[in-house]
Amino acid sequence: MSKQELKQKGFTIIEVVLVLAIAALIFLMVFIALPALQRNQRDQARRTVQGKVASAVTTYQSNRRGAQPTTGAQLATYADGAAATAGAYDGVTATTSDGMLENNSYYVRVGALASGTTTATAGVANKTWIQVYTAAKCDSTGAGAISGTPKQAAVVMGLENGGSTVCQDV
Repeated sequence: MSKQELKQKGFTIIEVVLVLAIAALIFLMVFIALPALQRNQRDQARRTVQGKVASAVTTYQSNRRGAQPTTGAQLATYADGAAATAGAYDGVTATTSDGMLENNSYYVRVGALASGTTTATAGVANKTWIQVYTAAKCDSTGAGAISGTPKQAAVVMGLENGGSTVCQDV
């Protein structure tokens, strides 16, 4: 065999290293993008649960002639969750008088919003807790609640991406 025939039978080391480098770059991009995609999916699931809780509040109000719920446990029959029992979930203590676990993932707390205040209270609306504010509506940014009419309610929940909160009017 001549030298020219030997050269054409395989790849050079530079070609192999170049292909491996491109493959490594593609894998790196996938592993960087995957956690962000998973966070977005979890946030979408949170928004779905938030919508279910808002729907449960609306149904509760319809069945009670406009009365507002006072605890999350009152919403248990209108949402796919069960009343919470005393214990801890995600390191947060839950009580039966305070709320319910929604889809076994979220704890719903219902309370009135003091006049002129917002939902900036730490630990109330986060990735685990959904806060239903009665006599409140969403503020102009859609990230918190402000005082509203006695018939209004706002459902506030924290998101994982960006650590922001999102509000939904009821």
